[in-house]
Amino acid sequence: MTAIPVVDEPENALVRAPLVEGKNDFASITNLIAGVAEKTTPRGWYLMFGIAIALLLNLGAMIGYLVFTGVGVWGNNIPVGWGWPIVNFVFWIGIGHAGTLISAILFLFRQKWRTSINRASEAMTIFAVMAAGIFPAIHVGRIWVIYWVFPLPNQMSMWPNFKSPLLWDVFAVSTYFTISSLFWFVGLIPDLATFRDRAMKAGRTVAARAYGLFAFGWHGSNRHWIHYEKAYLILAGLSTPLVLSVHSIVSFDFAVSLLPGWHSTIFPPYFVAGAIFSGFGMVLTLMIPARQWLGLHQLITLNHLDNIAKILLLTGTMVGYAYGMEFFIAWYSGSEYEQFCFINRATGPYWWAYWIMVSCNVISPQLFWFRSMRRSPMVLFVISIFVNIGMWFERFVITISSLNRDFLPSSWGYFTPTLIDILTYAGSFGLFFTFFLLFCRFLPILAISEVKGVMPEANPHYGHGPTAHDTNHHGAHPAGAHHGKH
Repeated sequence: MTAIPVVDEPENALVRAPLVEGKNDFASITNLIAGVAEKTTPRGWYLMFGIAIALLLNLGAMIGYLVFTGVGVWGNNIPVGWGWPIVNFVFWIGIGHAGTLISAILFLFRQKWRTSINRASEAMTIFAVMAAGIFPAIHVGRIWVIYWVFPLPNQMSMWPNFKSPLLWDVFAVSTYFTISSLFWFVGLIPDLATFRDRAMKAGRTVAARAYGLFAFGWHGSNRHWIHYEKAYLILAGLSTPLVLSVHSIVSFDFAVSLLPGWHSTIFPPYFVAGAIFSGFGMVLTLMIPARQWLGLHQLITLNHLDNIAKILLLTGTMVGYAYGMEFFIAWYSGSEYEQFCFINRATGPYWWAYWIMVSCNVISPQLFWFRSMRRSPMVLFVISIFVNIGMWFERFVITISSLNRDFLPSSWGYFTPTLIDILTYAGSFGLFFTFFLLFCRFLPILAISEVKGVMPEANPHYGHGPTAHDTNHHGAHPAGAHHGKH
């Protein structure tokens, strides 16, 4: 693919940078985004898809081996009864938070720069929650009676404990998955209609019928746009509380216990900040290669990457503040058990995990104070990998280092993951990337109608009088204008 030159202009606070670069109009935007799915599948996609499928098959094999053999194949022991499964669950739930924040909260705040990354972020959210959902299901041991955890009438007079945060998780995560899926699908409808019409014109009847089935008869009328924008706004309003509630409830898995290191009121905001941090890290990890390989430089600009880096800097600093406050609260509480727990994290047998966490999550994002670092795709990609690693180690440190040294030294132990632990975790990436690659191949990776809506041409006054000059520089359209037409 021919390299596209990108000019990084000096920052000017008085002029808002355009959200779409180059000499693009509505037709060229459609051709650019739809062309990703319509062109011949590149060999690199087959290579990556083959690796993802191999990891997915490995996940199926590991789950099958676990079911037939038992949870003894994992490294879980006494006192570390919670091992990698809960670590991986919290990690993947956190990954899914950026999509909802970009789609819902930034939409309600009218942050138009979200339009070039929201569609892929929403898809990432759904696939991450799917990967997360595996681990609670398989760590119960007897997976064939998993339905016992649901409040279903039965002849055994057995009922779930609604005071348990593990049951709260079931409702929170299932609600989050449902609303996120609806939000993603509703946003897709106008673009699916665009794909339907283009497939019909190209003579691809099967593809046209498939896209048409899910486009629900959309033809871009004024009435359709009115209903669409109302539905989108309602779903954004429903999704916004979930950004805060879901990971808060996940943090209650730890916080409502009486275990030193877990029993802390700082956990809900701490977990939410960490989830947004890790989610935006994964957005960079996925979108920077996609921007390069799919030729989307003019739509996913350096300004978009700059904004994401600023959010990473903010949330990374919040997470670092939480790390420090945990030590302060342990000291201020006067509890020798609490104090020992945190000293043990930093200097005990898992000291290496703690300092990897601090280095990746607190130190590496500080490079984003420099504008040149925020606008270097290579630097951003490397730091995003560090963020993903650091946030996994955060969940590892919270879970394992709080359990491995119990109240009695005679009960102390050391957790070491087995090969089955490692392969199962690797397999969850296979599930995630299999679905994400299929999404990139067959669906619009960017929201066509929303990208058009932030172009100067979407302004009804474009081309008439002095307003045209203003919109050409600001790349915005007035509230109430439609997202665009396909």
